[in-house]
Amino acid sequence: MGPQVLIAEDETQLRELLAQALEDRNLRVAQAADGVEALNLLENRSSIQLLLSDIRMPRMDGYDLVEKALEVSPELKVLMMTAYAEDHPPTSALKAREIRTLQKPFDPDRLCDLVHEILARP
Repeated sequence: MGPQVLIAEDETQLRELLAQALEDRNLRVAQAADGVEALNLLENRSSIQLLLSDIRMPRMDGYDLVEKALEVSPELKVLMMTAYAEDHPPTSALKAREIRTLQKPFDPDRLCDLVHEILARP
């Protein structure tokens, strides 16, 4: 199997659909139902290379998750997703990393292509 992706998404059905699409493209996937669960996984698994996070989640939103995740793993690659057009990176740190945001709904093939593109970057 290929690189490991962590999906942080509170909608179970969508999270499982995305996980299956990525696994079908030879990626290993870990899943978290919210930011707190995702951060715990990141702190305990050094093999995670990319965080795919929803922006709006209970307990810890995607922006807080990304900031904390990058403290734990500075080399972590990040892709955000949202159903809300007004969501955009609020901090200069996130803007400086040029974190991309996918607008929901999106095609799973588009997601997979983008994940592979981000993972291929140095």
